[in-house]
Amino acid sequence: MHKAGFVNIVGNPNVGKSTLMNALVGERISIATFKAQTTRHRIMGIYNTEDMQIVFSDTPGVLKPNYKLQESMLNFSTSALVDADVLLYVTDVVETPDKNNDFVEKVAAMDVPVLLLINKIDLSNQKGLEELVASWHELLPKAEIIPLSAANRFNVDYIMKRVKELLPDSPPYFDKDQWTDKPARFFVTEIIREKILLFYDKEIPYACEVVVEQFKEEAKSIHIHAVIYVERDSQKGIIIGKQGKALKKVATEARRDLEKFFGKSIYLETFVKVDKDWRSSDKELRNFGYQLD
Repeated sequence: MHKAGFVNIVGNPNVGKSTLMNALVGERISIATFKAQTTRHRIMGIYNTEDMQIVFSDTPGVLKPNYKLQESMLNFSTSALVDADVLLYVTDVVETPDKNNDFVEKVAAMDVPVLLLINKIDLSNQKGLEELVASWHELLPKAEIIPLSAANRFNVDYIMKRVKELLPDSPPYFDKDQWTDKPARFFVTEIIREKILLFYDKEIPYACEVVVEQFKEEAKSIHIHAVIYVERDSQKGIIIGKQGKALKKVATEARRDLEKFFGKSIYLETFVKVDKDWRSSDKELRNFGYQLD
């Protein structure tokens, strides 16, 4: 008998969902930084064995939207509640259980198995963890609660074991040699955006979007032209930096990661353009691949 299903990962920003996703899939599917709102899209990572296919899905953090882009991010998270065969709700020892009551109520009403994963337990003690477990049990009485340290891989194997046990009998949804639903260009944009998140402060990373305008793959190399869009001329100046040094640092670090990712020599050219208020424009967000409805 073959098992297959969608295992969707949801939770608030900055609780380590992307780190967990990468650990479960065994590939670097989602970018992971210490900053909130790192994930903007719903990203699938597909785990295949001879008799099993697990379609993991990482989603943006649940938050109260302040502009159109964040509305799209919330839509991606909400959609993950609809098609899940197993739901992984990730929290951590820092956030309080009542942070997003509306979303938690939707999770509580689900009929599918829910694993409530309390991440970053190395930052807590036994008493604090026990109190947190009790609070979450009141909100999600049907959920199985599992302490976790995704960064240290503590309980990752156990979570995988439980997922496999809970998966329904089904033929595979994707080809067995497929490991994600995203095209190569998507991972280029994500790796460049990760460097922007790491190297710039305050609002700058959140005002940026990356578009790959050229992706020319050859036997041993890939030539890439990427555009970083910002909302203001002042932001463009900050991204480029004095004598172009800041942008060069982004491109250099991104190129190194891309060479590891694709296993080929990468020739990366980056440009910066202004697209005023793109985060609040329905048209621009759709052009950038965001889900608004």
